[in-house]
Amino acid sequence: MLGRAIREQPRIFAVAVTGSVLFSLMVVASAFVVGRVVGEVVVPAVASGSVGTGALTLAATALFGISVLRVVGIFGRRLGAGYMQYRLQADYRRRVTRRYLELPLSWHHRHATGTLLSNANSDVEAAWHPVAPLPFAVGTLVMLVGAVAALFVTDWALALVGLAVFPALFALNVAYSRRMAPRQARAQRLRAEVSGIAHESFDGALVIKTMGREAQETIRFGERAGQLRDALISVGRLRGIFDPMLETLPSLGTLAVLVVGAYRLRQGAIDVAELVSVAFLFTVLAFPVRAIGWVLAELPRSVAGWDRIRRVLDATGEMPYGDTRLDAASSAPATLTFTDVGFTYEPAEAHLPGAQVLGEVSFTVPAGRTVALVGATGAGKSTVAALAVRLMDPHSGTVRIDGVDVRELAADSLAATAALVAQVPFIFDDTVRANVSLDRPGVDDEAVWAALRLAEADGFVAALPDGLDTMVGERGTSLSGGQRQRLTLARALAGRPRLLVLDDATSAVDPRVEAAILAGLRATETGGPGASILVVAYRRATIALADEVIYLEQGRVVARGTHSTLLATVPGYADLVTAYEQAEVDPDRQPTYDEVTPLTSSTLEVDQ
Repeated sequence: MLGRAIREQPRIFAVAVTGSVLFSLMVVASAFVVGRVVGEVVVPAVASGSVGTGALTLAATALFGISVLRVVGIFGRRLGAGYMQYRLQADYRRRVTRRYLELPLSWHHRHATGTLLSNANSDVEAAWHPVAPLPFAVGTLVMLVGAVAALFVTDWALALVGLAVFPALFALNVAYSRRMAPRQARAQRLRAEVSGIAHESFDGALVIKTMGREAQETIRFGERAGQLRDALISVGRLRGIFDPMLETLPSLGTLAVLVVGAYRLRQGAIDVAELVSVAFLFTVLAFPVRAIGWVLAELPRSVAGWDRIRRVLDATGEMPYGDTRLDAASSAPATLTFTDVGFTYEPAEAHLPGAQVLGEVSFTVPAGRTVALVGATGAGKSTVAALAVRLMDPHSGTVRIDGVDVRELAADSLAATAALVAQVPFIFDDTVRANVSLDRPGVDDEAVWAALRLAEADGFVAALPDGLDTMVGERGTSLSGGQRQRLTLARALAGRPRLLVLDDATSAVDPRVEAAILAGLRATETGGPGASILVVAYRRATIALADEVIYLEQGRVVARGTHSTLLATVPGYADLVTAYEQAEVDPDRQPTYDEVTPLTSSTLEVDQ
């Protein structure tokens, strides 16, 4: 870890270490300057009762000069170490985030959002935390070598005292680090779990309140928070044992120097100046030596954080894009083709079997046509929608847009051609304008208003206090469900896609408004051809607007045709559509599980 940090930021590390070494050498030098001042200025002044101005001036100048150099060293060390630490943290947060964007949805499905937030935040912070005291520790090692050399030059007996104290400090730090490592690793893991539970509670606040699960969620969070508290207390207790010992050893060394030094002084082996220098040296060494302990103490937490980051950086399964580009100048609707597509969700744990969602799905959305995808819960409709815009890759078969395999398309070409409006709308804590435009080139206010009109959202946006500049709050809390859906639809339309995939994207919108939206999508305001549309639908009125309906059961296409044809010839389709229609007419009546989901073992596995 430390080697990686140095290799990635060599110049900044060199500045920090230079400052630290300068400080350390001045610490050793200050001890001998103080000794000389005491021996040659203070002691004679006490003996004679007077002191020369020249001697005082020289002593003051020497002490002031060393102090200035120490300040310069501290400035260089702290500025370099801090800059190096925060630069590494910022760099690795970007690396982790970029890796998240490269990994497929199947990987994200196996990892809680709170854990991913912890990886990018507290784990990165922990991984590079030892970088701050590292230059100080390197300088301290130089200082210790210089101090031991100075001790041998002064007196061999005092040097032996130093050789006894310094290895003891290292041994104590190593023992401390070994015992701290498992405690820090457990605390770091619990931080991620607490973050994960908290994020789940925030995201699911509406569900939790609706189901009356506040008490259970509070208990669940409290239990894990209590475990984290206990883990941190365990860390604190260990520090409480070792910190006094680390503080005491240099003081014991100073006491030993005074005892041995007084004996050597009586023997005439050393003078007062040398004794004061050595004693002062042990006194000023107490704080810098702690820097080594700081590095060793943070290493267990650092390694734990790095292991969690590396699991993200080393994760496999990214979806490389090709180089093929569709005609960027074309505004004609695109053709979407599924050929024998199969998909299986990977399990959260490797030893568990995956859940097959799609099997040999084949259909076509012709250019300029609207196709409705209908099926019971767990039939694979949302998976089809995700595959259509290549949020995931099929495990078998191919998905083509205008005859080109989506895996061969360049990323920007695919994004410019196809757009997905997801089942759950996501609104950023920003203005209406920013939510629709996403700072895309060419999407000016005129394009934003055109998209809002097409999504039947211009009316409520115009009525907002600040229009396009209105802040909509975290996840659009100031908007209704239907308004959020229309805003996310406008976001997709602002890019003028040639293929539009709607995954139940208008479920919270009034049926009359939904009909107006779908009618508007067929032919745009400019009179040009509308986009091809694949819509996951439940409402009979929505399904009836489609040119063709594809009926899915247990991940397979079992029927296709017009709405009226399927209603008359496919009992399962008729029962499903009727059940949803009755639920809309009578909101108090809940459809039975039999009405919306065939009771088969495979369907139950998908639902689970």
